[in-house]
Amino acid sequence: MLHRHLNHQQYTLAAIDNIISRGGWEDWLKLRDAVLNNGSLLEKVQRICHAYVHDPYAQRYHFWKHYAKKHLA
Repeated sequence: MLHRHLNHQQYTLAAIDNIISRGGWEDWLKLRDAVLNNGSLLEKVQRICHAYVHDPYAQRYHFWKHYAKKHLA
C-alpha cells in the first residue's frame, strides 16, 4: 500500500501516523523492521500514539504505544 507522506521511505511523523491508522499487516511488518533497525523511530511512534491514547477505541495506537515502550526499555 502506498502511504501518503512517505517519500523515499523516510518515516516522517505523518507517514508513521498514516501507516498505523490505515496500514495493513504487511505495512506494519515494514514499520516494525524499520523501528528495529532505527531506534529513533520508536520515539516517533510514541509521539504519534500519545495523541490517541485518550481514545479507548484507537486500538492500533494503543498496540504501537506498548510496542514502542517495550522496545525502548
